[in-house]
Amino acid sequence: MKRLIFLLLPTLATAIAADRPPNIVFFLADDLGQRDLACYGSTFHETPNLDRLAREGARFTQAYAACPVCSPSRASILTGQWPQRTGITDYIGAPLKPENWNRNTPSLPAPYTDRLPLESITLAESLKAAGYATFFAGKWHLGPQGHWPENQGFDINMGGHDAGGPYGGKKYFSPYGNPRLTDGPPGEHLPDRLATETTRFIEANKDKPFLAYYSFYDVHTPLMAREDLRKKYAEKRKKLSLTEKWGREEPRDVRLSQDHVVYAAMVEAMDLAVGKVLDKLDELNLTENTLVIFTSDNGGLSTSEGWPTSNSPLRAGKGWIYEGGIREPLIIRWPAKIKPAQTPATPASSPDFFPTILDAANLKPAPEQSLDGISLIPDLTGTPSPPRPLFWHYAHYGNQGGAPAAAIRNGKWKLIEWLEDNRLELFNLETDPSESTNLANQFPEETKSLHLLLKQWQKDVGAKFPVKNPNYNPNKPNGRIAIRPGSK
Repeated sequence: MKRLIFLLLPTLATAIAADRPPNIVFFLADDLGQRDLACYGSTFHETPNLDRLAREGARFTQAYAACPVCSPSRASILTGQWPQRTGITDYIGAPLKPENWNRNTPSLPAPYTDRLPLESITLAESLKAAGYATFFAGKWHLGPQGHWPENQGFDINMGGHDAGGPYGGKKYFSPYGNPRLTDGPPGEHLPDRLATETTRFIEANKDKPFLAYYSFYDVHTPLMAREDLRKKYAEKRKKLSLTEKWGREEPRDVRLSQDHVVYAAMVEAMDLAVGKVLDKLDELNLTENTLVIFTSDNGGLSTSEGWPTSNSPLRAGKGWIYEGGIREPLIIRWPAKIKPAQTPATPASSPDFFPTILDAANLKPAPEQSLDGISLIPDLTGTPSPPRPLFWHYAHYGNQGGAPAAAIRNGKWKLIEWLEDNRLELFNLETDPSESTNLANQFPEETKSLHLLLKQWQKDVGAKFPVKNPNYNPNKPNGRIAIRPGSK
């Protein structure tokens, strides 16, 4: 049914006839924290290509994912909506219904949808209707077969299916065991292969507008790296005499230092793949009128699954509603329109990318389409957006130790409501970006007004809530606990 919508949008074709719109290259990293790039402060990871992209464009300092885990943020990017509207509010693969929950926690997580509805109008469908060639490479994780990229507006799908990571074959190395990607020579590295496929698509479509959406599997687990890069960072760590530093984010240990050799090698491999695509744009003289966006789907893993990175000074990491779980790198470059070396402080979130790209292409959403984000183009061209609140609602436990929570950020203030017990925390992010001091009791009026805004938004988007777990036993270990290997 939704395919018919685009037959009724002749104004889109008219828009591109007048003046060629920009090409779009969208890079989405997986589990990459804001502090994982050198241009965002990492002194261990080397990311020269992304650093270059930041110098040539805009590096946002207050960008967020719509959720602290992957699938909801991915759905939000592709639909321009808060995750609660699509129903995808947890990573696909978690228990779908409360009755399937078997961990000893005070609450049962809320139910969620395990596929992006075909009725949703995606970014790829909107651009395809306007004459764009559309391409997807990498991680999809938005539903089973029948709900893959080729069913959601992408002409070509290289590697996107239901899995949340490269779990088939030899994982990050060929043979991949991926139903949407043919195997390469033995030992071929997945990020480089997908970059090659992206460049082939760009070259084949250089004479018309295109969307190249490279959704990395990196730097998601399994933690695996090229041997040459692993050796490089092992030597660097030794030369710098780095030692691990740990803190506590109850009930988990939290890494406070970036010194994980394999993870650093994975970050650089991702950066090299970005560079390969950027070099192809340069080679084809497409750089000037190509809008490039780079971001991530949630914060870095700091409390679970290998504990490979630190988001410090941001608190916690993936799976948590604190800044380390939702604050992201965001770099946007478009030389034809955007001045270089900008550092916008505009708070931005996953739903903003859809309207931003439509705005850049001089397109409008379909009449029946509802977008929750705003275009970031005015902020990049001299017209700052008016202040607005951003919201989160994660009524789940995930795998990283966090508890169900909701949050609102409005200006300098951020309010968190913990959904197990309705406890409130208020932070001033201007003076306390590490969220170390709860000001809820000191500023009751701000706490109350933000809480009311959050509750109204939850009602508007149809947010679902956890319920009391009748089988919870407080005398047994809490299901949020995980012991870090090697810890005392």
